[in-house]
Amino acid sequence: MLTLKYDVVVIGGGHAGCEAACASANMGAKTLLVTMDMNKIAQMSCNPAVGGIAKGQIVREIDALGGQMGLVTDATAIQFRMLNVGKGPAVWSPRAQCDRGKFIWEWRRRLDETENLDVWQDQACELLIEEGNPKMVKGVRTIWGADILARCVIVTAGTFLNGLMHIGRKMVAGGRIAEPAVADFTESITRHGIRSARMKTGTPVRIDKRSVDFSCLAEQPGEEHPYRFSYLSHISHIPQLPCWTVNTNAEVHRILRGGLEDSPLYNGQIQSIGPRYCPSIETKLVTFPDREQHPLFLEPEGTNTNEMYLNGFSSSLPMEVQIEALKKMPAFKNVKVYRPGYAIEYDFFDPTQLKHTLESKLIDGLFMAGQVNGTTGYEEAAGQGLAAGVNAALKCDGDKTFVMHRDESYIGVLIDDLVTKGVDEPYRMFTSRAEYRILLRQDDADRRLTERAYELGLVKRERYDWWMEKKAQIEDINNFCKNYAIKPKEVNDALERLGTTPLQFGVKLEDLVARPQLNLKNLSEIIPQLREMLDRLPNRKEEIAEAAEIRIKYKGYIERERAVADKMHRLENIRIKGHFNYNELLSLSTEARQKLIAIDPETLAQASRIPGVSPSDINVLLVLMHR
Repeated sequence: MLTLKYDVVVIGGGHAGCEAACASANMGAKTLLVTMDMNKIAQMSCNPAVGGIAKGQIVREIDALGGQMGLVTDATAIQFRMLNVGKGPAVWSPRAQCDRGKFIWEWRRRLDETENLDVWQDQACELLIEEGNPKMVKGVRTIWGADILARCVIVTAGTFLNGLMHIGRKMVAGGRIAEPAVADFTESITRHGIRSARMKTGTPVRIDKRSVDFSCLAEQPGEEHPYRFSYLSHISHIPQLPCWTVNTNAEVHRILRGGLEDSPLYNGQIQSIGPRYCPSIETKLVTFPDREQHPLFLEPEGTNTNEMYLNGFSSSLPMEVQIEALKKMPAFKNVKVYRPGYAIEYDFFDPTQLKHTLESKLIDGLFMAGQVNGTTGYEEAAGQGLAAGVNAALKCDGDKTFVMHRDESYIGVLIDDLVTKGVDEPYRMFTSRAEYRILLRQDDADRRLTERAYELGLVKRERYDWWMEKKAQIEDINNFCKNYAIKPKEVNDALERLGTTPLQFGVKLEDLVARPQLNLKNLSEIIPQLREMLDRLPNRKEEIAEAAEIRIKYKGYIERERAVADKMHRLENIRIKGHFNYNELLSLSTEARQKLIAIDPETLAQASRIPGVSPSDINVLLVLMHR
């Protein structure tokens, strides 16, 4: 039997696994990525898009931490849009449509160029454990007979663990269409006391664009001057391929309803819970029976393929039902499909069994990230993967840990939600899940995370230097606006043309920037000194100016939310793990005792976020801590 030795071994080459492997290797750990197919690295199993509401913020955070997803997305994007620009910047969210094939090969190139990182094509079938108290990871065994020994193992197996695909009443074992499921590996973990359960997700039909009548669709173009995800991207042009929108109709609904008796979601074939916020088309019909139409989005899969993705038409209905329903829309009356939509069930592990580092509480050195923790989405997986990779590398080198707080990143919110609250459906990130979203904007991820990542060794010098330069320029703009005096006679005519109230007396420039109708761009056209300052900015002028402007416009909101977050930090600093035998605290409610025993929170702040633990229970703990 072949034996390989590494510091960290990562199981699974999806978005979580790739970020975990790169992070671990970049931290100096000798790392091995085990994947079933090297030609499917970071496969976009569902929609070939990155970002979206809250998800785009996560990608910006991954980039600020030295991760790869933003760079790969920028290099392979075929359309870019900033969502929610009609609202405040706290919920602005970047999103890019990508070329699916190029995305894989760009990730493959980056893995190949990462020092300390090897790739092994194989399938893990058994987790190797050293018995003791606590139990410790020794490595993994593969189906081809290799023992890979490691100090830390990161499981990022996605939907492959006992994966079962459904199309109508037909069921086929698999982790993804035309790819085998992984048997036995779940059982090699659960026999050590770790709890698992089942979840379900799905994907839509893929359509041949040559069979589509685009005259019946509404075009959805990309932005004329697109953003980029990564602060390091030097790409000056992103090809803007259009997406298209269309609505279902009553005839489509009639055909789909006629197939419900053969739907695995409604005939008892699927028992597990699917994602609430990305439902199948049949679930939409059942949930909203009075809706006469549902929006669909036809999106390109790449620049050199005829394959298109029908977003909003996820389904596990029989093939003939899916195709017949499509043909009831004029745009698809002659439709040809590459493959139908399908549902997939898979194993996941209860994430409340993890620490905030994503290490198991029961098995020392075992980390988990991605869909095996009950999440859905490439971005959520990648953020977890990066956090797990960093902490695995730190564990190999000593006893340091890397944990992000809820006021520090969406990744921190995501992980805290998972390990504190657990999941009863596939977890998807939304801006509404973050109580400090004014602080977690997409424009300032580097302000929150880059310097900390540089201290860890995760961010390289180039990334750090660029941030320090950007930081200084933002401060220069803010200071200029704070100190530059404006007289009414200099600007009043222009202010009236811009639709805002003329000045009655002199003000500082920042007072004008704070007005809704005004911004640095239109003010620079009437204030030469401001124009000169903005013109002196280096590359990424718009990005730097936008970040400075947001800090001025929303200064009061930012400061108020920062004060609230600082108060919560006082509870974060009160550590309670190991201080109490909750069974003996009869002054707590029964539910609180049960939940506190199950979660065993690290801090009083984490305890306050556990469902079922009330403010009065927290007050009891404060009194017992002499606080």
